[in-house]
Amino acid sequence: MARTPKPPQVWFSFRSPFSWIAMHELHRRVPTARETFEFKPFWEPDANTAARLAARGGEIIYAPMSKAKHLYILQDTKRLAERYGLSMTWPVDMSPWWEPSHLAWLLAERAGLQWEFYDAVVAARWERGEDISDPTVVAHAAETAGLDPAAVRSAVDDQSIRDAGADALYQAYHGDIFGVPYFVNRRKRFWGIDRLEWFLTDLSVAGVEVSNEEPPSVDEHVERLLTAAAYDTDSAGGCG
Repeated sequence: MARTPKPPQVWFSFRSPFSWIAMHELHRRVPTARETFEFKPFWEPDANTAARLAARGGEIIYAPMSKAKHLYILQDTKRLAERYGLSMTWPVDMSPWWEPSHLAWLLAERAGLQWEFYDAVVAARWERGEDISDPTVVAHAAETAGLDPAAVRSAVDDQSIRDAGADALYQAYHGDIFGVPYFVNRRKRFWGIDRLEWFLTDLSVAGVEVSNEEPPSVDEHVERLLTAAAYDTDSAGGCG
């Protein structure tokens, strides 16, 4: 008997603007993706999660980028946001700590509210420029999503959630995931927002319904677009 093929897989990160834009476009082009694909978080772990990951025999396959490349990404993100009809405020991450948001996503997933939480977090980070390294910001997003903000705030101290986070990152290590957005459809792999269209084409060939409607044009009066005046100080990796 033939095996049932695995659903398409998507690795994402709240940190990456390219992940945010790609996830937005994927949802627009394949509205059923959130219910039928596997979505997995990927982030730079803190010492606690990194130790748990190492104990499992894994590590983060990730390379910090140069300042020159980071400045280029600031400009490129502006172009992409405009291309896909999105307004944004570039967040300035003074003390990046990605556990509060990504571990909370795993907690939200257990409650079946991961997408309500996801939407609330990306709105906070990319539309309003809020600091999602701040547990208070994440707790507010959780409350918006219908989650218990106190439970979300304490997710970083929940050993089972910490272990779930390490397990998620070990899956990324075992799957040779080195950046986001990263897409997998059966044996085919696609890395980066510039490969999203190829991923969508591959899905279409496989029988997944994919919309070809063009993205809405950005309003010429959009405010809070990315400007070079804001410089993100986080240690973004090669994926952006």
